[in-house]
Amino acid sequence: MSDGNRPPNGLAPLNGHHHLPFRFSGGTEAVVRRRRSAPKALVFGIVGAALAVGAFTTVHIGANLRFDDAADSYQAIRTDTISARTALDSGVDGLTATTTSADQLLAADTGVLMDGIPLDDLTTAIADAKDETATAQELTAQDPPRLGEKPGWFWELFGTADLLDAQADDADALRTDLDAQLPVVEQADAAMVDAASTIVTGAAAAVPAFEAAHLSAKNLDIISMRTAAEDIAPLTTLDEDAVARFTALQASAAQVVVSQDAEMAEKAGPLLGARLEIEAFARSLAPGVLLEFDWAPIVNGAGDNGSMGGYTTWWWDEPDRSVILLSNSVAEQWPADRSKALVAHEVGHAISVKCEDMYDSSTQDSIEKWATAWAISMGFSDDANGVWAYGYPPESYIAAAAGCR
Repeated sequence: MSDGNRPPNGLAPLNGHHHLPFRFSGGTEAVVRRRRSAPKALVFGIVGAALAVGAFTTVHIGANLRFDDAADSYQAIRTDTISARTALDSGVDGLTATTTSADQLLAADTGVLMDGIPLDDLTTAIADAKDETATAQELTAQDPPRLGEKPGWFWELFGTADLLDAQADDADALRTDLDAQLPVVEQADAAMVDAASTIVTGAAAAVPAFEAAHLSAKNLDIISMRTAAEDIAPLTTLDEDAVARFTALQASAAQVVVSQDAEMAEKAGPLLGARLEIEAFARSLAPGVLLEFDWAPIVNGAGDNGSMGGYTTWWWDEPDRSVILLSNSVAEQWPADRSKALVAHEVGHAISVKCEDMYDSSTQDSIEKWATAWAISMGFSDDANGVWAYGYPPESYIAAAAGCR
């Protein structure tokens, strides 16, 4: 029989069968659980990711180490290169200063004192120095790049490390060139100093001959030239001071020429030849004493009517020097014995600067007796030797004067 009602699920019951529950009353529940395993793709993905992270880390660490090594190497080479550039810069500064002084030295040459002293070596050395300066400045103008910020990504680290290696090679090559140019610059500097030293010392060595060729120059002008020559020593550096000393020597030599010309103009005339002979004669009697001569018609109240006059001024300080004033009549009567005797008397005064401790110079009489004694000791017996004017000197004076030469 059927009741006409359908189950809620719309299925008809199965006739002749009982519906048993899934669970029997009072029984034990049997549960069967199935263990689920992770999909293989997920496992492989995780492992791959781990391997990728490890590989990235390894590469990144390697890239950092590679960069650090390259950076340290480049920085060390760059530091050495900058030091080499600084040293060359200093050498160029010195070379430039020396070159400037060398140019000034050449410009200071008046040609008066330097006859026969070659200037070509210095001119060539200056040209070479300017060439080497230009070469050095091309090198010192180069600046190795500074080390920049460290990149973050490994591919940037590797690329920058390669760039640093190349820059290190360039910096090292520049350092080599800088190091090689420094001794060249120093040699160019030394060549100019040597050439200038030859000129300067040559000029100083030329002074005695130059002085001998200008005997009529004023004593003070001769002394100035001598002093300027003494102030010049063999050069170890070529600087403003060396140029100033050389310039002073050139100027003093030029003044000697001016002085000589002025004195010769004063002595010009018919008595010139005799005057120059007398001056040479006087110098031969007193070697080492710087003598200057002046001439006048009347000296010491004498000079006319056949009389002769002389007057000498001397200085005890260095160098030994005197000025002898003679009347024109001494030249007019030259080379008479009386002229020679009078000149010898005046030279006796002049040479006393070498022998001031040999006689009493406190009185005029003693001074005149000394000059007379000196003329006698030299063999000039004419009474124009001072005997006529001052009397015969004591034998002790003559003996003492014989030791003054």
